[in-house]
Amino acid sequence: MKLFSNSIKDTMVIGKAIARNVKKGDIICLFGNLGSGKTVLTKGIAEGLGVDKKNIVSPSFVILREYLKARVPLFHFDLYRLKDPKDILYIGYEEYLFGDGLTVIEWADRLKSLKLEEFLSINLSVKGNSKRQLVFKAKGKHYKDLLRGIHENIIN
Repeated sequence: MKLFSNSIKDTMVIGKAIARNVKKGDIICLFGNLGSGKTVLTKGIAEGLGVDKKNIVSPSFVILREYLKARVPLFHFDLYRLKDPKDILYIGYEEYLFGDGLTVIEWADRLKSLKLEEFLSINLSVKGNSKRQLVFKAKGKHYKDLLRGIHENIIN
């Protein structure tokens, strides 16, 4: 599925549509260059889960932020500064990925050899001053169903 966002507000709306469909244990991997909208999309997801969007910031310096007071707890990873994928092992990332919340991973390409078998992938790219393209891909049956639900929420 491919979507276009013409503003931060549009990207937030897409994030909220994603949030309406997620369940505990879901994993969303975000890909894209700096400034492509990964954190804005995560803010939309968080707001859709009931987290105050002002509290959502890119966790670039701490790798992980947890937002537990939500319909589904949100674990927000930002791997931009990750030098070695093995460094993530020390924080017990698997407990988050397969735990009781939604895991959103910015810069998921930095996982390298720790690749996930099933997840929802969203690749964001800049297409103009405020325009963004979001390309969704589902890996695994559960995520194909999730993507179908997101698509139905967005077109309705």
